[in-house]
Amino acid sequence: MGTSLNRFDALRLAFASMVFIYHAVVLSGLVPESALELNLALLAELSIQGFFIISGALVYGSWERSKGLADYTSKRIRRLYPAYAVIILIPAIVSAAITFEQPGALGEIARYVVANLAFLNFLEPTLPGLFEDNRFGAVNGALWTLKIEVMFYIAVPVLAWGLSKLTRFWWVGIGLLALGGLVWQHASLAVDHRFSEQIARQLPGQMMYFAAGMAMWKLWDLVRAKAGLFLLVGSVILIAALWRPELAALRSLGLFGIITGFAFVRGPELNAARWGDISYGVYIIHFPIVQMLVAAGLFETLGLGGGIAVSALVVLPVSYLLWWWVEKPALRRDSHYRQVSEERAAEWPNTKPSNWTPQETGSPS
Repeated sequence: MGTSLNRFDALRLAFASMVFIYHAVVLSGLVPESALELNLALLAELSIQGFFIISGALVYGSWERSKGLADYTSKRIRRLYPAYAVIILIPAIVSAAITFEQPGALGEIARYVVANLAFLNFLEPTLPGLFEDNRFGAVNGALWTLKIEVMFYIAVPVLAWGLSKLTRFWWVGIGLLALGGLVWQHASLAVDHRFSEQIARQLPGQMMYFAAGMAMWKLWDLVRAKAGLFLLVGSVILIAALWRPELAALRSLGLFGIITGFAFVRGPELNAARWGDISYGVYIIHFPIVQMLVAAGLFETLGLGGGIAVSALVVLPVSYLLWWWVEKPALRRDSHYRQVSEERAAEWPNTKPSNWTPQETGSPS
């Protein structure tokens, strides 16, 4: 895979920001069940599915570039877990400081820490003393996708082995993965169970999006060369999938085309990681910050727009601190994410000639 312009860093930051805005509107409780809330819910859902597609490409590529299972595992843990653990432990410490004299509180906090550090957020989503009077009491409702990401990380070596056995017919395996995810979703929703929707959106229900990303990696040179065509066709497919419910299964194809097209089409770099890769930080940290500001009455005082603006003024600096103090130090010195941050910070604000070909960004470490 040669070097080329891509905008995966910008896409991930845009997706994280969309989820942040949606959660700010929902958690504020100022416009419940409104058209704004419902439309933002759809955009947030598309953003999460876009995240899965990008992860499918970059993580699968990370596996192919790794020296072995230990090397791959080390890179995945270093990239994901240190910041995640910090986001779990800080609210737990705050809760302990508030409720240390409350009977049974330490036990609840311990269960929260154990469950959430194991990515089982649904078992203990709340903490005593935190956000109990908010519209929703969850400490960090954005973290449910991390469990799915980790499950995909674990599956990648097996999936890669299976695809390698298919040689030039690897696309059959990709298609079966996507079909399997679709069948899982429909079968789960067909069962009359209170957790049907939650089960449907777990892995393998999201595999169609990861599979689309894996296909992106396998077709890297093609999608890079035909980016404009992929963007156009993907846009048409996604519009059709959103317009006609019977075409919903095509959503992953539409997103695949839009993401690959936007990532590779000629134009400005949109270097979102020039001072640090904060998309992961924005995603995992925004929810408790918004909850805190809602509990403090800031949204009620300033209104929805003012509350979102102040939330952003807190989320962005904290995300940068998380990157520089936790995420970046945990990475190996040869990590792509670390190198891009250092290189881009050194280059900016140097201008590029119109025919420049920037170094690849957003690619797997």
